[in-house]
Amino acid sequence: MIIVSWNCNMAFRKKISYISQFKPDILIIQECEDPELLEANRFPYQVKDVLWFSSNNSKGIGIFSFSTYKLKLHEKYYEAFRYVIPISIEGLHNLTLFAVWAMDDKVNLQNGYIRQIWNAINYYENEIGDNTIIAGDFNSNAIWDAYRRIGNHSDLVRLLKEKNIRSAYHYFFNKNPGQESHPTFYMHRNEEKTYHIDYFFLSGQLMNLTTKVIIGEYSDWISVSDHMPLLIELNLDL
Repeated sequence: MIIVSWNCNMAFRKKISYISQFKPDILIIQECEDPELLEANRFPYQVKDVLWFSSNNSKGIGIFSFSTYKLKLHEKYYEAFRYVIPISIEGLHNLTLFAVWAMDDKVNLQNGYIRQIWNAINYYENEIGDNTIIAGDFNSNAIWDAYRRIGNHSDLVRLLKEKNIRSAYHYFFNKNPGQESHPTFYMHRNEEKTYHIDYFFLSGQLMNLTTKVIIGEYSDWISVSDHMPLLIELNLDL
């Protein structure tokens, strides 16, 4: 099973062919427009299921299935946590996916970005278990911990670790938070302004079934987005 997350930097309808090369089973796209606008530029293979969340037609988060997996919005979904969306993936293997696009909060500045995710994970505590994936654009890194006293990036990592959930990248590449050597974001598309702010967090059971963790290369992707795609492959046949 291949799952890909990518902040496409808008106009996804023009970029479908780029991400389709991975042949994902599940695809999470941040800054995705209304899927109805994608009809003229279809994927090279059939979309089996799609969920999309946004406050306008041009920019939201889309979750696509290209396999037999069925996407179902979790009954505990709470709209107050913008774009931290619990989804039941139903099929041969039932998974709980939290699709993430951390945003600023124009009403309460203290609840933007990583604090959104911190609050959401605490709220959804009972829905997080052995088959959990938390994936997307977190807009966060441990290097910015000092800006928040409670609910910063390291607090979130510790909270998830208590639940036996870890970052796939940090596990596979043996890195500590804040010491990443593979950027996922290039500010203003500048190769010198690099950050690691996109993640896949997996429960221990799924981590043991993970066979690949891939981050896109700057030279391959910068022409279409300031974010690099992230891919994990799970051997769910074991």
